[in-house]
Amino acid sequence: MKKRVAILIGDGMGDYPLPEFGGKTVLQAARMPNTRRLAAIGRRRRIRTVPPGMNPGSDVANLSLFGYDPAENYTGRAPIEAAGAGVVLGPEDIAFRCNLVTIADGRMADYSAGHITTEEARELLRALEERLGREGLRFHAGVSYRHLLVWRHGPAETRLAPPHDITGRPVAAHAPAGARAAEVAALMEASRAVLRDHPVNVRRVAAGRAPATQIWLWGQGKRMTLRPFQELYGRAGGVISAVDLVRGIGRLAGLEAPRIAGATGFLDTNCEGKVAAALEFLRRDGFAYLHYEAPDECGHLGDPRLKREACEMFDARIVAPVWLALEADGIPYRIAIAPDHFTPCSVRTHTSEPVPLLWADGPTGLSSGEAPYDETDDRTEAQAAWSAIRALL
Repeated sequence: MKKRVAILIGDGMGDYPLPEFGGKTVLQAARMPNTRRLAAIGRRRRIRTVPPGMNPGSDVANLSLFGYDPAENYTGRAPIEAAGAGVVLGPEDIAFRCNLVTIADGRMADYSAGHITTEEARELLRALEERLGREGLRFHAGVSYRHLLVWRHGPAETRLAPPHDITGRPVAAHAPAGARAAEVAALMEASRAVLRDHPVNVRRVAAGRAPATQIWLWGQGKRMTLRPFQELYGRAGGVISAVDLVRGIGRLAGLEAPRIAGATGFLDTNCEGKVAAALEFLRRDGFAYLHYEAPDECGHLGDPRLKREACEMFDARIVAPVWLALEADGIPYRIAIAPDHFTPCSVRTHTSEPVPLLWADGPTGLSSGEAPYDETDDRTEAQAAWSAIRALL
């Protein structure tokens, strides 16, 4: 009988030393006793989740953490999200990630439109579909600010900037460029008129919240296929995440990827619901990949204290209950913990440094000792993440 395997991902937990914490990183400053107790009985090493020359996005990094080599499999971010959202792409379709953003005084004021609620966003997406949608160009609502545009024969080669990479910067310097850039720019501009006086934005402004001033398109690509996870590793199971991106990798791999009620991708997410789903997969199929988005969002906000809170929440409400349940069941297991990438508060976007991977085998009894778990362990050369994960599975 194979060991149960739980992979717990704290998106963007990696960071740089911060003056707010006396030169410590977020992981060093955070209260994470459960993770450190696992570190005391487990093993640690650094892994490279982003192959050389590839963008350090959560798409590439999580693909690595599922045990797939992105250099062989990756076609773009949006096609993965489409799979997660259950949007079927035809052979001529190009999927785009479609953020609702706030642009003020010509700058990217907020890549998430103030973390707009899913309910508000769905109203705005309906308006965009009614006004701008047409045969061969369709808007699909997702979660919070994260949505999709599917464009038949769309401009696959246009150079587009991820909005979270340009927070606070003039957007003119990061406008669409290259082949068919004018078509993309025109669609983004047209969305401004649709959203300008929409009742959702009127209410948000009246409440002192950021309005969604327009869409921002990026991350485009054609549909992607993956070799089935069960064929590669002899494992069935499930993926638990608030975001379509991670669910999409799971679905493309042939794993189950349910939507969890109340999973938001931020600090208000339903941790208990996510843990319950992960334990169900572990007990039934023996494998669960649980992804927690909040540290990444706090890094993009540039808020070290909020990011520390997110990491502490990961430890207390994700790591602890999963570990305790596996121990209580008394069945052999392996639990692994890692960020997918760094999202340093000082730069407010992703970077490609190797990340710390921790894994431990049980049941062993709950350790009372603690050992460090942070970004600084450089005792060994970093290994490619997809190779390291394959060895753990």
